[in-house]
Amino acid sequence: MDRTSHPRTTLAVSSTAPRAAVGAGIHWEYLVPIVAVHLLAGLALFPAYFSWPAVALAAVGTFVFGTLGINLCYHRLLAHRSLKVPRWLERTLAIVALCSLEDTPARWVANHRLHHAHSDDPEDPHSPRRGIAWSHMGWLFRRVPQRKGWAFLDRYARDILADGFFRSLERHPTATVWIYALHAAAYWTVGLLVGRWSGGDWAAGYACAARCVVWGVLVRTVLVWHITWSVNSLTHLFGYRTYATDEDSRNNWLVALVAMGEGWHNNHHHDPASASVQHRWWEIDVTYYVILLLERVGLATDVIAPRHVRREAAR
Repeated sequence: MDRTSHPRTTLAVSSTAPRAAVGAGIHWEYLVPIVAVHLLAGLALFPAYFSWPAVALAAVGTFVFGTLGINLCYHRLLAHRSLKVPRWLERTLAIVALCSLEDTPARWVANHRLHHAHSDDPEDPHSPRRGIAWSHMGWLFRRVPQRKGWAFLDRYARDILADGFFRSLERHPTATVWIYALHAAAYWTVGLLVGRWSGGDWAAGYACAARCVVWGVLVRTVLVWHITWSVNSLTHLFGYRTYATDEDSRNNWLVALVAMGEGWHNNHHHDPASASVQHRWWEIDVTYYVILLLERVGLATDVIAPRHVRREAAR
């Protein structure tokens, strides 16, 4: 299939349109960890867990895990195949994305491609036409049998499942939790050693370790979640429309700022194959700049330019 196809056409999707998704009970596998992480992140409100280095750690982590993991890997690399990177780098970036607990690569990609194939239609998993709370996070808490089985993944993410590493993650669903726990343990260990070295005793080490986990892992995870979810909700409700696409996508400068470019959502729906969503000079797309950096050092190839650039090049 042409990688630069119409917005309503997505990779590895059959031509038969699915029925509107019908919820069947609460999706406890998502509800419990999302609520738990939010509650634990609330520890950041207590003075004992606050320090400016910890805040900086959360900010840097939001960029690393959100921009490199979710934006670049899950979205532009895997969901839209807007570029190619070496297999080792693709899997490394996928592990980085898994440290944000935003589902496995195949399941994230499948839901996103479903969104593009039926954006703001009844089949869209998170359209704001069902309410902003639904599109922001409510859709995650409703179990939809049509989107749980292998048939759904095979239909919308067959190319992802073709990779043995990604297929193994689907066959071992607890692997995502273990990866998240191991990366939290790494934060704890490094914080413990740094605190012991800088503070002079183990009490200072434990305090530093706790702040590293609260801010570097929990607060950062919540920030990445809500930034990603804001693309689903706010950019289909607020902003300007450069292109008359057949759904409600909008360019939202605030979401674009915090989501490192992802908020130029109308541009993206107009040309989902492109590795860039910057169509005007002031529509800053930090994620694309990272892609260009990877291309410059030889780690990214076949980077798809925006449609107007492709057409100009063709002429």
